[in-house]
Amino acid sequence: ERQQSEINKHKRNEMVRIPVEIDFKGMTGLKTEAVEKLTRFKPTTLGQAGRIEGVTPSDIAVLTIYLKRA
Repeated sequence: ERQQSEINKHKRNEMVRIPVEIDFKGMTGLKTEAVEKLTRFKPTTLGQAGRIEGVTPSDIAVLTIYLKRA
């Protein structure tokens, strides 16, 4: 059950789009390394962002919250 839950979570993250014009530097809570990597690679989905080296699960949580509010 737990594995299936993780699989479903990753599938949902692949469908959550990140706007092109997003400003990662303005997000409180992201680590400096994550801001640098996200700005450099410009992922289009949360799933892509989560696969970038240096972007932690807590960074993805901050990004998720920001996207839900926007």
